[in-house]
Amino acid sequence: MNTTYPDGYVTAVNEQGITTIEFYHPQSNSLPAAILQSLATAIQEAGKDTSTTVIVLKSYGEKSFCAGASFDELMQISSEEKGLTFFSGFANVINAIRTCQKFVIARIQGKCVGGGVGLAAAADYAIALDTADVKLSELAVGIGPFVVGPAVERKMGTSAFTTLSIDASSWRSSQWAYQNGLFSELHSTVENLNDAVVKLSSKLSKSSPEAMRELKTVFWKGTEHWDALLKERAAISGRLVLSEFTRNAIEQFKSKK
Repeated sequence: MNTTYPDGYVTAVNEQGITTIEFYHPQSNSLPAAILQSLATAIQEAGKDTSTTVIVLKSYGEKSFCAGASFDELMQISSEEKGLTFFSGFANVINAIRTCQKFVIARIQGKCVGGGVGLAAAADYAIALDTADVKLSELAVGIGPFVVGPAVERKMGTSAFTTLSIDASSWRSSQWAYQNGLFSELHSTVENLNDAVVKLSSKLSKSSPEAMRELKTVFWKGTEHWDALLKERAAISGRLVLSEFTRNAIEQFKSKK
């Protein structure tokens, strides 16, 4: 745990055309609203920065890549409007990656839960450690992966998305995630993971920005309606999070930690 930043952080550093965006939160790199907003802004700004050729998205630490939504903030949601605002934070990050004209390479060093799976799926290329198991846990707490769903289904297909969504309490291995297209590469050590991220990002930093921009447009063709779609999905989650079932499920989960 990084005790210097009790509320977490998002940083962006540009070196030789590679902008590395790192996020951190003491609760297993979970995503409260402030982190989501900062992530979306950092991705948007890097996308517009003419000195940036490629973006690397990573999180701090060695264990969890991202634990998804902040349960503390979920319990504080008191209206559908506030629920919509919170879950729109995930929509904004996914849409920032989607509309960014630079490739986003994700470094996945640990487990991905919920919104963390959504980040990995939204990235254009995900390089993962072989301990990076995945789980879409939303249904287990009475919500459902509505906002991240389009990104996960686009990357992995309907079958794998359905499997993750329905069996919401079970982990799927990194190998399963790799075989189903969530991860582009798997590595057995952190050193190899880091080397792979550096190797690919360095190559891309010397590639044609125009060609990569056109390729990204091709990759994301058919998602032009996601601004509206993900907002609609956020509204569903924002309504369901107010249910007694969800409140009880989150309390039970927190009491086990």
